[in-house]
Amino acid sequence: MRPLIFVSNDDGLSYPGIKTLIEVAREFGDVIVAAPQNHQSGKASSISIGEPLRVKKVKEEPGFTVYAINGTPADCAKLGLGVLVGDRKVDLVLSGINHGYNHGNSVLYSGTIGVVMEGVMAGINSIAFSYGEYGPECDFSPCVPYMRHIIAAVLKNGLPSGVALNVNIPLVGKGLDSIKGIKVTTTAPGRWTNTWDHRVDPHGRDYYWMLGNYEEATPNDQSTDIYWMDRGWVSVTPIHIDQTDFQSIPTLANLLEE
Repeated sequence: MRPLIFVSNDDGLSYPGIKTLIEVAREFGDVIVAAPQNHQSGKASSISIGEPLRVKKVKEEPGFTVYAINGTPADCAKLGLGVLVGDRKVDLVLSGINHGYNHGNSVLYSGTIGVVMEGVMAGINSIAFSYGEYGPECDFSPCVPYMRHIIAAVLKNGLPSGVALNVNIPLVGKGLDSIKGIKVTTTAPGRWTNTWDHRVDPHGRDYYWMLGNYEEATPNDQSTDIYWMDRGWVSVTPIHIDQTDFQSIPTLANLLEE
């Protein structure tokens, strides 16, 4: 039996990124898609508690089913993996391809990452893909060979328990002629410096658009995702759900425990 692959994203079903991901996923197995019916970027792992989720079956054919859900990316993954796949075991969770990078501390806000975190909690090997193009007419073809390579490797060998892969593919065509290869990296530490664009609507009421730039704390660190992406390499960062800082436990125990 072919592997069963679950696919979702945070941009919604209409975006070309998820369409490319579905095409690649179908090369490797049967595919069930459960994705937001509307754009849901920046939702991280948020879930809908006070409102019902509604599911619309968009397409069904042998080995391929697509659902649209009126919820967040995490909603889609929870409902998809918990209900829509039925009794069949899911072999791989894929998220993306996101329109825009999820590097550095962007992982804390990313709905793309929220999907794979649900996969990790369900004990399923999970991979998130992101690319540095935002427009509705994106060409994702430079991503495809690297996606195939990474998906094949994970299906064959698996991942360490509790670990997902955050894959960021550098943008080809704006100063980069071709991708150089793959590097396994760390997450670049830093912070978003939010530049708020203050505007006034026709009724005289204030409103704000969030802009901002990511400022790296260690721009010369040769282990990070941003360092290697800036130099034309695909960044593959292992991420996990447990955010415990184990090194701090003895210090805090001495400070706080009686």
